[in-house]
Amino acid sequence: QVQLVESGGRLVQAGGSLRLSCAASGLSFSSSGMGWFRQAPGKEREFVATIDWSGDNTYSPDSLKGRFAISRDNAKNMVYLQMNSLKPEDTAIYYCAARRFGGSAALPHHYTYWGQGTQVTVSS
Repeated sequence: QVQLVESGGRLVQAGGSLRLSCAASGLSFSSSGMGWFRQAPGKEREFVATIDWSGDNTYSPDSLKGRFAISRDNAKNMVYLQMNSLKPEDTAIYYCAARRFGGSAALPHHYTYWGQGTQVTVSS
């Protein structure tokens, strides 16, 4: 009954920007930590960003800090991923994930619910 639906993925030129959205339903969104992960063909699922229940605490790996930013709007049950200065290596399916706890988390096993993903393709 919990659903996470990602949207916004598309083909974009290197150096461009893109904002992904995740619409959540069936869970206490304002009490859930949220995250974004991505998976490229032949590679493991990779952590992208996380945000706690309040939106006050966020975290991204050093390799993505400064380019990617996560945010949330609890009034709309939405979480976003702003991606700037995109590179071809950012090409992947991007997944939205929700926890059963309010804190942020960087490991996939800390998340209970997952969306189906949205494809982001960055051309050179």
